[in-house]
Amino acid sequence: MMINRNQQRRIHRAGLIIGIFLAMAVLAFPGRSPAAALTGRQVMERVDARDDGDNMAADMTMLLIDKQGHARRREIKVFSRDQGKDQWRLQFFQSPADVKGTGFLSHDYYGGKPDDDQWLYLPALHKIKRIASSDKSSSFMGSDFSYADMTRRVLDEWHYKILKESEVGGQPVWLIEAVPVDRTVADRYGYEKSVLFVRQDIFMTVRAVNWVKKGGKLKYMEITQLERINGIWVATEIRMKTVKNKATLHRTVLTFTNVRFNQPLDDDLFTLRRLEKGL
Repeated sequence: MMINRNQQRRIHRAGLIIGIFLAMAVLAFPGRSPAAALTGRQVMERVDARDDGDNMAADMTMLLIDKQGHARRREIKVFSRDQGKDQWRLQFFQSPADVKGTGFLSHDYYGGKPDDDQWLYLPALHKIKRIASSDKSSSFMGSDFSYADMTRRVLDEWHYKILKESEVGGQPVWLIEAVPVDRTVADRYGYEKSVLFVRQDIFMTVRAVNWVKKGGKLKYMEITQLERINGIWVATEIRMKTVKNKATLHRTVLTFTNVRFNQPLDDDLFTLRRLEKGL
C-alpha cells in the first residue's frame, strides 16, 4: 500500500507526540522506569542491601492473642550488632514473672552456611538450649513467629518471581513469590512458599503471606507502623496471625519503642555467658 506525503507527515507528527509524552512520563516519575525493569531477584537484592542500622537497642512488647481474644503481654529488651555481613541479635524477657530472665541469642550468618546459631536460656532450668535446625520452624515463645522468622532470610535460599504490582496503604508495591530452593530450606523455615509485598520507594517488605508446610495454615505478616529513625526505616509495629480455613487461630503484635542506633554496646553482650547472666 502506497503512503502519500500528507500521510507520512501525520505519521511523523504522531511519532513526535508519543515521544514527547514518553519523555514527560519519565520526567514525572524518574524512579519508576528503571525499577519497573527489575526482576524479582533484583528487587530482593535491593531489599537485602537496605540499611537496617547497626548497634541497635530497643524495647519490644509482645502481645499474644488467642482465638477467644484473651491477651498476654511480654516486655523484652532487644539488641543487635553487625559483624561484617553477619548479625548478632539478643533478647532479654523482662516480664511477666513466668518468663522473666529468659534470653534468646542468635548469630545470623549472611550466606546461610553454616546455619544460623540460636540459643535460648531458660531460667527455671538454669539451662541454655541450642535451637536445632529441625526446631527452627516451631513457635518462638508461644508467638505466631517461628525461630526462623526471628532472623533475616538468606537471599540465596529462595527463588523469586514478580507476580504483579499493587498498592499497600497507598504506596506502590511489588508482589513477589518466594519459593525455597530445596526441601531442607523449606523444612527449616516451615514454609512451602511466601508472597512478599515490597514497597517500591524504599525496598522494604511491608506485608507477607506464608504457606505453612504442615496443617493447612497460612501466616499473614503486616507492618502496621513504620517510622524513619536516624534516616533508617524501622518497622515499629508488626502483626502476624495464623489462619486456617479462613478462621484466625492466634495473633501476635510486636511493638518497638525507644529504638536507638549506634549505641555503645559491650563487647561481651552477645555471648552465652551474658545470655545466662542477663542484664
